Amino acid sequence: MPSLNSRVLCGANMRAHWWARSAVALLACWSVGALAHGVSGGDQGFLEASSGTHLIPFAYLGAKHMVTGYDHLLFLLGVIFFLYRARDVALYVTLFSIGHSATLLFGVLSGAHVNPYVVDAIIGLSVVYKGFDNIGGFRTCFGFQPSTRAAVLLFGLVHGFGLATKLQDLSLSPDGLVPNMLAFNVGVELGQLLALGVILIVMTAWRQSSQFTRQAFAANLVLICAGFLLAGYQMAGFMLTE
Repeated sequence: MPSLNSRVLCGANMRAHWWARSAVALLACWSVGALAHGVSGGDQGFLEASSGTHLIPFAYLGAKHMVTGYDHLLFLLGVIFFLYRARDVALYVTLFSIGHSATLLFGVLSGAHVNPYVVDAIIGLSVVYKGFDNIGGFRTCFGFQPSTRAAVLLFGLVHGFGLATKLQDLSLSPDGLVPNMLAFNVGVELGQLLALGVILIVMTAWRQSSQFTRQAFAANLVLICAGFLLAGYQMAGFMLTE
């Protein structure tokens, strides 16, 4: 009959293998999703065929884009990972929203173009940044702590350009463009709130587990790996198109 120590060791190994398999599965899903992220064919056709003001459809598409925007959601997860008070969550999410709303509207309405591969690579690195920040990497490795508020606002600006590049590739009608883009942005915010609600429910349940502190470190390592994967994929695309 196995000893108590051997059973404990076996259980620990099984948990370690489970986390490893989970991490690999998540990274695989994200790598596949990276190929598909953008405006789907049906949505693209609607956007390009639309002329005039269509507030509700554009708001719906904005919400849909945010809910399916894995890169934005990964960063958002990193931002709220260790935020326990509602006012702190509200503050950081607001900073992120101000940033991406400003550059989304500016990018589409002004026609200012940014290379989408470079922008999406920086978005991937923003996920790396937040995971590294969450495990205390800056203080441990470099002896200082960057301003988290400034970083969230800055990366929010980059994420907004990421959203704008998806729309700049389309031939959008100038008729009703301003109200439609405002509606799209409102939809993005509503989608973000919906996704945030789900993330907070899951995080709240997870934090009540006695294993959260130990598992949180591993989860942020997975977050870092996912960010590098996203950034690497985008930089590969950039080099192949040059």
